[in-house]
Amino acid sequence: MKDADRIRMHTKERYVIPARARKEDRFSIRVGDVVRDLKLSGHALAGCSPVCSALKTREFLQGNSLRLVDMSGPPSGQSTTVTYTYEFIGTQKDADKGADRQDAWNRLRGALKDVFAELGGGENYLRNERANFYGPGKDQ
Repeated sequence: MKDADRIRMHTKERYVIPARARKEDRFSIRVGDVVRDLKLSGHALAGCSPVCSALKTREFLQGNSLRLVDMSGPPSGQSTTVTYTYEFIGTQKDADKGADRQDAWNRLRGALKDVFAELGGGENYLRNERANFYGPGKDQ
């Protein structure tokens, strides 16, 4: 597993999931805490760069439904003192709607399964439809 993936997984489990469970709108992650937790390096700044990068990626933000709202620390943005503040995008209600939508789609996907089975399967149905498209005795 790459360091970036390990960092994203750790911060999700340690910060994102608990903040969501507490129904917080916003929460913060201090880079130095992540460097220390994951023992990324004996030299603090060496571990900072991958953490700083991983916590700003689209993959991390979209994967956790987050928006980065603030970054405090030195102008370089590369320090263990950097703190990122995030807020959740959407609500639990929105997440539930998304789950309901997915369930509806899954039910719809199998709706014609039995019908196609009676006709010899989907491929057989399409083959027959194509063969008889112009009707009997008509030129193609």
